[in-house]
Amino acid sequence: MTIVRTIGRLLLQESSASSPPRWLCTAAEKAAPGPQQRRKTVIFHKVAKASSKSSVPEILDKWVSQGKEVKRYDIVNLSNYFRKHRKYQAALQLYDWMQSSKLEVTNADHAIRIDLLCKTGGVASAEKYFNSLQVSDKTSKTYGALLGCYCKERVLDKALEVFEEMKVSNYMSTLNYNNLASLYYSMEQPAKVVSLVQEMEENNIAPDIYTYNLLINSYAAMKNLDAIDGVLETMQSNNMDCNLFTYGNMATIYFNSGLHEKANAFLGMMENMKMQPDDDVFEACRTRIKLYSEMNNRSGVNRAWEALKLAFPTPNNTSYLFMLLALSKLGDQENLEKLFKEWEEGCSSYDYRLPNVLLEYYINRNMIEEASSLYDSLSNRGTNPI
Repeated sequence: MTIVRTIGRLLLQESSASSPPRWLCTAAEKAAPGPQQRRKTVIFHKVAKASSKSSVPEILDKWVSQGKEVKRYDIVNLSNYFRKHRKYQAALQLYDWMQSSKLEVTNADHAIRIDLLCKTGGVASAEKYFNSLQVSDKTSKTYGALLGCYCKERVLDKALEVFEEMKVSNYMSTLNYNNLASLYYSMEQPAKVVSLVQEMEENNIAPDIYTYNLLINSYAAMKNLDAIDGVLETMQSNNMDCNLFTYGNMATIYFNSGLHEKANAFLGMMENMKMQPDDDVFEACRTRIKLYSEMNNRSGVNRAWEALKLAFPTPNNTSYLFMLLALSKLGDQENLEKLFKEWEEGCSSYDYRLPNVLLEYYINRNMIEEASSLYDSLSNRGTNPI
């Protein structure tokens, strides 16, 4: 029994079907793309390539000292690149250099800088910079950036204070309402999300798809399925198309409510929906794999896996993990072992969460010989998997 107890320590704890979807990120991050980019230039490639070894200002100063010019679109391209790759310190250095150069600093630049300061130095750093701005620079963009910081860091009192100041200045927008609503939802105050959306409608501020998805989640938290149906009807009457997130969300909500027929219907809608380049295909396929496995629908799981591989011809470790969990749930030992072998032979980095799924499968079925063999093979890799 010692080997059983030892292996048991490895077992992966599955997330429940009721786990909230990860798609519901901060509204600002979803709805506030950077300025439009132009073609990449030589200086872009120099800075992007060398930024991990040298400071951004040093590279730019050297470029200028050679009599060459840094255009505004170079800054835009680099800013978008650094933020996309979460190189926030490098992006902040870019704006530090920009302020000391002859390039014009726009209100949008101030807003981006506020967001970067929050990411690199915390809310206090962003707040200090905002307070240092001239009155003319405290606009809807910079106020909105500060509000976004408070919401992401869950500083409710200051978020509400800034929100009220923005109301007085008539700086309200769908994005700003979404950010505050997202904060309320993250703090488990769904009723306040509902009230905020009602306030939006009263002020003739149109909800967007993010608003409706957030409202659906809030009603689900309140266990008000009738209200959720009402939201869908409102979306239809406003000619608001549902996206993959909406359908996946609805499928999860109805599944958790025991309404599997309705959950299946929304999963079918997801399958029939044409994938767009900006859709989160991975999350959509993950939802389908998980729910279909929970409903013992093997063909549905396989269709979702094929759709995921079509979008990502070389699935990553996390993709394999979800599929292994599904096959384990279905009790499909043959395909579970086959897929594990496929992953193990082709993986670029060994993730012990994946063999843990197979170990758990063996242990739960008292297949001690198979579990011991797998455990030994993991130990022979030179790293104790415990």
